[in-house]
Amino acid sequence: MVNKSLSERNVYEDFDLESDILYFKTGIQGLVSFHGRNYNIKKRMTAEQIQQLTRDHGFYPISSNCYINIGKIKTISDGTIYFGTDVSESKQVTVNRRKQYVIQQLFSQRSSSKDLRITP
Repeated sequence: MVNKSLSERNVYEDFDLESDILYFKTGIQGLVSFHGRNYNIKKRMTAEQIQQLTRDHGFYPISSNCYINIGKIKTISDGTIYFGTDVSESKQVTVNRRKQYVIQQLFSQRSSSKDLRITP
């Protein structure tokens, strides 16, 4: 039982960017806010670390400081991206019409996912 508690990872200290993070926002002076399913984590990062984050192909920029995890989107509807299955309780981010169209095009290539619903 002791080994089990040692092997569990602390999401706040050691999170996996692609599997744990829904979206992140960059701020001033290297502050990055990571948003997971039921938590938010703020970390100071160097300029090089932020550049590496923003070049990640799994994340798409929807504004100058907000990047969404393409693989975690469940629904896009009326300019809002929903990350959970239940729209009323899921995290959400607003997106302009042009970016919504681009994201819809990205998902037309990934049409095999049954959990994803995109409505214009």
